[in-house]
Amino acid sequence: MSQEKDHKLEQELAEQLEHGPMKDGTDQAELTKDKLSPKYEVRIQADYDPIVEETAKFREMAKEVDDRYDGYMNRAEAARKPKQD
Repeated sequence: MSQEKDHKLEQELAEQLEHGPMKDGTDQAELTKDKLSPKYEVRIQADYDPIVEETAKFREMAKEVDDRYDGYMNRAEAARKPKQD
């Protein structure tokens, strides 16, 4: 009897996995709308770059084995300096 019950549970689980998420009362159209990317995107430009700050702190404490962040740090330093006309 236990094997029959286990087999039945395995079959139910396989069916649920094959046929998508379990029904929880939500409409499929609503789920599709939720998955769509937003039409507009908001971006905020900040003066503070946490990656630059953290990398500078680490460079104060230790020397890097490779020059992985040199290009990024050079661009960040150039962006920080006010442009002279």
